[in-house]
Amino acid sequence: MSTYRVAQVTEPGGGFELVEREVRQPGPGHVRIAVEACGICHSDAMFVEGGLPGISFPEVAGHEIAGRIAELGEGTAERDWKVGDRVAVGWFGGSCGWCKPCREGDFITCVRLQVPGWAYDGGFAEQVIVPVDALARIPEGLDAVDAGPMACAGVTTFNALRRTDARPGGDLVAVLGVGGLGHLGVQYAAAMGFETVAIARGAEKEDFARELGANHYIDSTSGTPVADALQALGGAKVVLATAGNSDAMSATVDGLAPRGQLVVIGATTEPLDISPVQLLMAGREVKGHPSGTSQDVQDTMEFSTLHGIRPMTETVPLDDVDSAFQKMLAGKARFRMVLTT
Repeated sequence: MSTYRVAQVTEPGGGFELVEREVRQPGPGHVRIAVEACGICHSDAMFVEGGLPGISFPEVAGHEIAGRIAELGEGTAERDWKVGDRVAVGWFGGSCGWCKPCREGDFITCVRLQVPGWAYDGGFAEQVIVPVDALARIPEGLDAVDAGPMACAGVTTFNALRRTDARPGGDLVAVLGVGGLGHLGVQYAAAMGFETVAIARGAEKEDFARELGANHYIDSTSGTPVADALQALGGAKVVLATAGNSDAMSATVDGLAPRGQLVVIGATTEPLDISPVQLLMAGREVKGHPSGTSQDVQDTMEFSTLHGIRPMTETVPLDDVDSAFQKMLAGKARFRMVLTT
């Protein structure tokens, strides 16, 4: 029986260990993927630390997976998949198909959403078995190291922006943060034709933000309130909040134009400090945006290929998963750590 390696943790908050497991055949409606690359997302820390309900140990994290189909389960070939196809799997790792959101076509809010690393073993491994509806086809011209992060960080920012009320040709869109999510958000906003503002801490980040495509830069530490700086530019139709900092998010609300939207994708448990009056008088909205389905992931990768958008990554072999994970936790990654096999 052939084997493959996984990087697992055996207790909440524990270190990673590489272990051998026997290769299994995929069941009906599933495929086995030979993993080529898997990004390390900050959300993986919730899995490793056992911070989500239903997490069991040993735990194999990883939901930014890119690789090739190695084996088809029963019923998958009929869906136009074949061995050797290049595929990506992200936060959306399958849906039940019969809950109310699924029956309404809103698969990403499925009440039984399967997330790799949560519902089943994730991509910190040489092999992974996933439901066929989780597969997104990787386009030509996009390599596995870039495709992996697109399946979570990429689709979250791209999908959030295209589902706002902002329209190209003049609408002002601000991206709060230029880190793992934000450096993609600025690129997408610029490519979509928005007047793009990058908001970050420190004047030294301005050149980088402009290289990504930002038309304007706001240094949140300059002493000028971020909201005032946004209003000086005419007010933001959308603020895409990628930085997981509730105070920074709250500070942008008064910078929204009438009917403007604060779209939250940066995860944090701290409450937002926003009064009803801030929203009522100008008809502003605050909303969260989940990631995206496998089709959304495929759209993201195709848009990225068309416009030359790529994540900034640091690649490390699976053997060095522990050091790579710690670098991500310390905020020292620029900007996505990606494990390769």
